[in-house]
Formats: sequence, structure tokens, C-alpha cells
Amino acid sequence: MRALSLLYHDVVEGGDWDASGFPGALPAAYKLERRDFENHLSAVSRVAARRGTVRDLFQPVPGPPPVLLTFDDGGASAYACVADLLERAGWRGHFLVTTDYIDTPGFVTRAQLRELVGRGHVIGSHSCSHPNPMSRCGWDRLVAEWTRSAAVLADVLGEPVRVASVPGGAFSRRVAAAAAAAGLTALFTSEPTARCRVVDGCLVLGRFVLRRGDPPKRAAALASGNLRARLSQLVVWNLKKIAKAVGGDLYPALSRLVHERAR
Repeated sequence: MRALSLLYHDVVEGGDWDASGFPGALPAAYKLERRDFENHLSAVSRVAARRGTVRDLFQPVPGPPPVLLTFDDGGASAYACVADLLERAGWRGHFLVTTDYIDTPGFVTRAQLRELVGRGHVIGSHSCSHPNPMSRCGWDRLVAEWTRSAAVLADVLGEPVRVASVPGGAFSRRVAAAAAAAGLTALFTSEPTARCRVVDGCLVLGRFVLRRGDPPKRAAALASGNLRARLSQLVVWNLKKIAKAVGGDLYPALSRLVHERAR
């Protein structure tokens, strides 16, 4: 089973990076200006052979892999901006929410989440507290992050929540196993792969990350399944893993260097 999942975060206007989602320079590197995101969306819409959501993967049909658009953190722009743009272009998105921040400045509200579900979007967990790195959490903490966040969203939405994404890209098999133990059936990672796998009954999906400064043609190449574009992200991903392992406090600077060299 394959899926071409793109990972976005927040969409803002006027360079107001702290208006939606987590504040600070590092989160801002993953946020796009509204106009830039509109250009991404137009480019992706032109090339996507099949648009879908994670629901389609549980009822697979012959044909090209679906393109899935996902948005991490649960920033206010999910409701204020992104959902409208997606719907106008004929898409439905996946909004993965850090539940401790619901109803706080810069993040979505309970009422907004209920409306987004009613409009056909997928709401899922991005953990409770956004631990970083999540892969270093103990087993009990992992299960609690997934269980409590899914329960909060289920209470808000009035229906079970079975989808989640891993904060910060810090994935391990144990993170997926804990998600499965918490009753989740689909887990998005930040690993740049189109291949899906199953861990203890939980479907694990990779994603291709788009950052501020990435041109629309890069989003289009990833959405079209272009092999060169996917391999480029895989090289960056592996270099980042090395930087995380050896860089310590130097990791943010090493990460920026890796991405600049990849552009």
C-alpha cells in the first residue's frame, strides 16, 4: 500500500509567524505565507492523480496512490485560512491537533474542530503536550499521550478519533506500538516515504515535509510521485538523523545547513 502524504504546518499572512501554532524561530521555518501556500495548492492540484484522505487507505481501490494533505500542531490557521482554501480547490485535509493547546491563543477551538469535521476534514491527535523528542518518552508516557489526546478529541467531536501524527518527526517502532495500544489505527510520521506499513495493527504512513521557502514546483514534484524529489527528501532526512545524533545543541544550525544545501 502506498500514499503520497504532504506535511504542512501553519499558514499565515504578513510574516506574522507567531499568529498561528507554536511561537519561535524553529516552528516558523515550517510555516508558509498564505500566498505561497495558495501557489503550492494550485501546483499540487494540477498534478495529483488522485486526491484522498487516510480513510481511503482502509478501503483500497486499484489506481495511483492517493495524495493526502496533512497539517500538524493544530494552529488557528487550520480554521481561519487553510480549510477554506482546501475546499475551494476540492480537497479535504488532515488536521493533527496538540490537545493541551486547544482553546489557547494561536490554536483552534473546540467549536472550530467540530465544524471542520462537519465539513469533511479529518481531525486527529498530535499528542497532548508535543514532547520532543517523543521517541525518548517511556512506554507509560507514550500510551498516556496518545490515549488522553484521542479521548479529548473524541469528547470534543462526539466520535472516536483513530488518526494521529508524531510530533517533531521523532518516530520509533515503540511510538507506533504505543499508538496501537491506545486504539489508534493510523499514524503519520515525518519519514519521507510513500510506502505504508503496519505496526501492531496500526497503519504507519510516511510524509514529505514542506518548509518555508520551498517552491511550488517541489510540492508538485512530491505530489506527482517524482522519484528524484522523493530521494532528495530521503537524503535530507538521513542527514538530519545524523545531525540529531551528533549535533546536540548544534542541531538547529546543522538542520538549516542541510536544508539550504538541498535547495
